[in-house]
Amino acid sequence: MSRQRYPQPPASEITPEPVYRARRQLMGLGLASPLLALAGCAGAEDAPAVAPARSDSPDGFRTDETLTTWQDATSYNNFYEFGTGKADPARNAHTLQPAPWSVVVSGEAESTGVFPLEDLLRPHAVQERIYRLRCVEGWSMVLPWQGVPLADVLGRLKPTSKARYVGFTTLAEPAQMPGLRYPALDWPYREGLRIDEAMHPLTLLATGLYGKDLPNQNGAPLRLVVPWKYGFKSIKSIVRIHFSEQMPVTSWNQSQPNEYGFYSNVNPDVDHPRWSQASERRIAGDGNRLFANRIATLPFNGYGEQVASLYEGMDLRKWF
Repeated sequence: MSRQRYPQPPASEITPEPVYRARRQLMGLGLASPLLALAGCAGAEDAPAVAPARSDSPDGFRTDETLTTWQDATSYNNFYEFGTGKADPARNAHTLQPAPWSVVVSGEAESTGVFPLEDLLRPHAVQERIYRLRCVEGWSMVLPWQGVPLADVLGRLKPTSKARYVGFTTLAEPAQMPGLRYPALDWPYREGLRIDEAMHPLTLLATGLYGKDLPNQNGAPLRLVVPWKYGFKSIKSIVRIHFSEQMPVTSWNQSQPNEYGFYSNVNPDVDHPRWSQASERRIAGDGNRLFANRIATLPFNGYGEQVASLYEGMDLRKWF
């Protein structure tokens, strides 16, 4: 069956990758070159780090930082349902069938049931967002997503006053996902947000990347993008949305709660138990993954102006 395409911006509004990259390279002329450091998370606290030169839109929807290439963005991935190696998803995700696709909506909401994806998304205009993505492993990318604000979709589903959290579940189909044969996690993969985080304008339900449909290895046909949190919070290939009064169980927090908190906000001052989070390897388009430029990690991944108020009064070391 041919893959269902969802509304995308007109071609005239999508900047081709070479133009994207050339524009950012021109803007970066004259800036000092970041120092290189050995890849890996352990020992990152000893790596030289410089703050990235960036200029974000006031709403945080766009940044002029150099984009990660399509090649790197689609071949260096974590998607354990297709294998635990970075190249495994690109190698194995061709077995995923992203159409037809439905999403089950359940829990504390007025509108629940099974929604074909096109019905869930059709009323909403697709937007482009250029966000930083920071992995808890200590590497990062800058990616141009297309999608719809999660708040718009959730608003139509009408969560009740009891809905304090919203949880998400990934497809778990062994015939399509060979990694499910191995107990890397307690399948299916689950993630969740507090309802105010989910309704924040930065939170995106992504359907595309670089003006194209999401590749399978990047979470086709529907994934979450929460740019101020570590990348594993941005759950892929979503098949369920559940509204609840209680904090939902999330996969990495369930697996290793001392390493992966429920909130998982990017915080350079809270180290992972096995490595520093003070800096990151920016995979920025030169194909250099092992010896990528190391830069300073920013609180909330640089989106503090937009989201810090969500956590006012919270101990972000306890609620990491």
